[in-house]
Amino acid sequence: MFTGLSAFPLTPLAGDAVDEGSFVRMVERLNAAGVDSITALGSTGSYAYLSAEERSRVARLAVEHAGSTPVIVGIGALRTSQILANAENAERAGASGLLLAPMTYQPLTEDDVFELFRTVTAHTSLPVVVYDNPGTTRFTFSTELYGRIAELPRIASIKIPGVPGGLEQARGRIQEIRAVVPASVTIGVSGDAHAAAGLVAGCDAWYSVIGGTLPALALGITRAVQEGRPAEAVAESGRLAPLWDLFAEFGGSLRVVAAIAEQLGLAGRSCLPLPIQGLTEDQRGRVAGVIGELGLDG
Repeated sequence: MFTGLSAFPLTPLAGDAVDEGSFVRMVERLNAAGVDSITALGSTGSYAYLSAEERSRVARLAVEHAGSTPVIVGIGALRTSQILANAENAERAGASGLLLAPMTYQPLTEDDVFELFRTVTAHTSLPVVVYDNPGTTRFTFSTELYGRIAELPRIASIKIPGVPGGLEQARGRIQEIRAVVPASVTIGVSGDAHAAAGLVAGCDAWYSVIGGTLPALALGITRAVQEGRPAEAVAESGRLAPLWDLFAEFGGSLRVVAAIAEQLGLAGRSCLPLPIQGLTEDQRGRVAGVIGELGLDG
């Protein structure tokens, strides 16, 4: 469950409520594509903008419609008590694992974050993915903190930010992390532009934004590495550079992926939670052009 491709679908909204029909269709599409796991309520799933009740409902829908595909559910919140409630709801929904990012308003210390993971792992029977996403949480894990947390019971995987540029640098970074975590804890790369390099450098998993909307694309890269065709994976990721460039230009992947989902009819217009406005008409046109040029609109 914590290797291969974990696809992160959007949680589309319509009229300031979760668009359950669109979400279900996305989950069913991912199951049909054969992804290795589905991570609901990740950052791509806008978990931080949803109420506890909405999150509990989304977790249930994900599990009910994922077929045999294991579902990991994001449980991050500002207070530990809220996180524990989210964990209990996810477990009752039938989740196979939990994803936890250290959300905060006030800056967190490393001891704050360690105690958060210690508390959560003591209160759940599910495996936990450590979610290092400094772009949204504004907290950066040190390598030492990875090691401390990875020794806790039920820590199953660490989702790291994109690896450094250059294959040797990427390998060095993965080896640095592997040296401090148990062999049972997998390392998963995020930052889709860096995924092929991360997998080739030794990451066990790709926690993928684009995989939640275009699973065949992400599966192609993942399987190429798994089947011993690393050059093919790197070349395909390079071919997708215009898409990765849009992620960087438009402040991250979320708005771009939402525009793609809307263009492909997977979600209704303006599917992101306000105050996130999404892309302008001109920007949407550029996304549509790139998707067409790359042959990803079929």
